[in-house]
Amino acid sequence: MKDLNKYIDHTNLKPFASQADIEKLCAEAREWSFASVCVNPCNIELAKKLLAGSEVEVCTVIGFPLGQNTTAVKVAETENAYALGCDEFDMVINVGKLKDGCADYVRDEIAAVVAAAKGKTVKVIIETGLLTDEEKALATRLACEAGAHFVKTCTGFSEGVATVEDIRLMKANVSGGVKLKASAGIRCREDAMALIEAGADRLGTSAGIAIIKSKVGY
Repeated sequence: MKDLNKYIDHTNLKPFASQADIEKLCAEAREWSFASVCVNPCNIELAKKLLAGSEVEVCTVIGFPLGQNTTAVKVAETENAYALGCDEFDMVINVGKLKDGCADYVRDEIAAVVAAAKGKTVKVIIETGLLTDEEKALATRLACEAGAHFVKTCTGFSEGVATVEDIRLMKANVSGGVKLKASAGIRCREDAMALIEAGADRLGTSAGIAIIKSKVGY
């Protein structure tokens, strides 16, 4: 696919990522013109500096990876990341609250993060590997109602990976032009293409270069 690179959030969220690792990530993102780099909050300033003058956005994570912070903490994280110049925010929902049937809580928390991002892109991670199909559909609808820009499958730090079936289910439940991000377990071009064909608008992966270089079925 032409411009496959623009689907990719080039990602390094490892807890042991060093400065050299982030420098490598950003150099690769520049070279391959990826949509963004996705880094932990402590690396936002470095990534912004390294990517200055490029079209590559800097994305970070909020409430990551468990989603169990309070709403106030998630909002504070978002405000801090915004102040550091972050362009995109991938937030984790409170899965426990969703499973308890607290739809208003989940919706309101997403809306609070969206407000703190002040118009910048918010992607809502619903952690599909922990949800039933009914819960995936509900979480997708709540994210749309709360003003999110994307709904995202997984953190990659819990159960589950991005699947074609989940993207199709989420696609059937999005509204208002909200997009989808597939993340976790995307390692080859064939998988990437299948997810895009199913409805994914963005791919979160650390294997972006290999995906672009490879051939389907290779």
